[in-house]
Amino acid sequence: MSEADAFEHATSLRVRLEELRAEHRDLDDAIARLFDSPTEDELLLRRMKKRKLALKDRIAAIEAMLRPDEPA
Repeated sequence: MSEADAFEHATSLRVRLEELRAEHRDLDDAIARLFDSPTEDELLLRRMKKRKLALKDRIAAIEAMLRPDEPA
């Protein structure tokens, strides 16, 4: 992979990372609102929490890809 390709790849990963973080925050807010609602929908709440955990895992994976290699 050329240096330009590597830079473009890292840039697109950073953009995707920010998108995932925003979705994670939005889900967190939505879960809090749903949890506080009088007609709490357990199935929807479970699905949202599952999606939030999947986002967290994907965020961690992208962050690991963006971390520079440690010197030997």
